[in-house]
Amino acid sequence: MSEGNAPKRLIVEADSKLKLPRHIKLRHDAGRDKWLLLAPERVFEPDDTSVEVLKLCDGEQTVSAIAGILAERYQAPADVILKDIIEMLQELADKGVVKS
Repeated sequence: MSEGNAPKRLIVEADSKLKLPRHIKLRHDAGRDKWLLLAPERVFEPDDTSVEVLKLCDGEQTVSAIAGILAERYQAPADVILKDIIEMLQELADKGVVKS
């Protein structure tokens, strides 16, 4: 396969609008009282912060807007939250868990 045919890596930026692909579901497991990301043949156990971010990834809001919501909710600096969630979402994008 030539490099020209390779899929492009999604780069997460402040103006990115991300969502979960159709084949990945964010579900709460009541029995274990844990949130899980369910994907074909894979299960991810996101931490509480990741869950709050993923709940807001609806494909409509930008990453920057999500950081603003969380900054207000948790009384924290938006620029610090933005940096942290871009890093987290980039890792998830690299694993195919979020898409634009």
